[in-house]
Amino acid sequence: MPQPTPARPSRPPHPAPFLAVTADTLVAADFRPRTRRRPPGPYRRLLSTPGARAFTLGNLIARLPMGMFSVSAVVMIAGTRGSYALAGAVTATGLAATALVAPWTARLVDRYGQARVALPATLFAALGSLALLLCVRYAAPAWTLFAAYAATATTPNTGGMARARWAHLLKGDADALHTANSFEQAADELCFMLGPVLAAFLCTALFPEAGTLVGVVLLVTGMLLFTARRSTEPPARPRPTAKAPFRAPGIPSLLVVCLAMGGVFGAMEVVTIAFADAQGHRAAAGVVLALQAAGSCAAGLLYGAIKPAGPAEHRLPWCVAAMAALLTLPLLAASLSGSLPLLALTLLAGGMATAPTMVTTMTLVQHRTPEGRLNEGMTLAVTGLLGGIACGSAAGGWTVEHVSPTAAYGVPVTAAATALLLSLLPTRRTR
Repeated sequence: MPQPTPARPSRPPHPAPFLAVTADTLVAADFRPRTRRRPPGPYRRLLSTPGARAFTLGNLIARLPMGMFSVSAVVMIAGTRGSYALAGAVTATGLAATALVAPWTARLVDRYGQARVALPATLFAALGSLALLLCVRYAAPAWTLFAAYAATATTPNTGGMARARWAHLLKGDADALHTANSFEQAADELCFMLGPVLAAFLCTALFPEAGTLVGVVLLVTGMLLFTARRSTEPPARPRPTAKAPFRAPGIPSLLVVCLAMGGVFGAMEVVTIAFADAQGHRAAAGVVLALQAAGSCAAGLLYGAIKPAGPAEHRLPWCVAAMAALLTLPLLAASLSGSLPLLALTLLAGGMATAPTMVTTMTLVQHRTPEGRLNEGMTLAVTGLLGGIACGSAAGGWTVEHVSPTAAYGVPVTAAATALLLSLLPTRRTR
């Protein structure tokens, strides 16, 4: 009967340390290779904060529909009612309602906590989106579309709540908070880059209401995951002693700068769509605008990986100046060549100053907002941006119609120059 061959002992992957004795001396030599571990990068350190990955995942899921709802509403209403004017009026009504309601929702979040306020507000907004879907589906009167879409104004500022959690977790660490703000801005750009593309695909490939329906599911699911992480939630302040953020020194001037920067974003979107349509490539407008968001996203991640020099109030004018200078590139490309691919490249470059500007602005909002009212302060900044977007869209559309799409690229440049002048004005500081 054959005997099994005994297994040979496996050799160690690396030679064992060498030991020898010479006279009265013990000699030890270790020939194993030395591996030098690289220190973790700033974003890896950021996401290693206890509880950070969990609430970040939920927040990103809830934030993605923010770039879906308006596009889905326009496609859904225009596709079934045959009126882009009605679709634009409905979305404008929702934008105006959000500008009025969002600061009050944020104030409640600061007073009673994110989980107690944000989740019910999200469910109410989801019901408004579903009501809009049903009104469009079953040909309800036009006024019901305005009422239903206005109900979505209770949607909480998901990006602001995430920034408030980072400010709570990283209190006292300015470098880590700068990285967190850059990460959140890059996430905003990513969501507003992917959201419209996903919404357009769902509404055209499946059925007109698909974009709104998927957006509601993502919003509710993400908010449930986000608010379930109570360990990272900032403490509630039921009776805040600090003054309202709008009356805090330095905040009103920042809101005016946000209003002007919103004009840049609103005008650029309308003018680019009109320019692509004039070139016979309206379907490519979404891709061209996505390149601008991609440039901003990449710049935001790079900006967060470095340590900026000087205080934020000194960096803001330089960031706005860079944005104004880079926005002249699309104007030159449209005026001199009229080439849509060249315009796309200039928008990619022009977007690279957006994220650093917004990160610096939000950092200043955090510094100047009174303690315990951070959600309200950041939501006021977003409200200023929304108001600027509405004004920029109107100014860009008027210039396109009465002058030309090429000349309309001067509107975002003018808005950026206005933001630069406003950022250079002296502000009243606290002691």
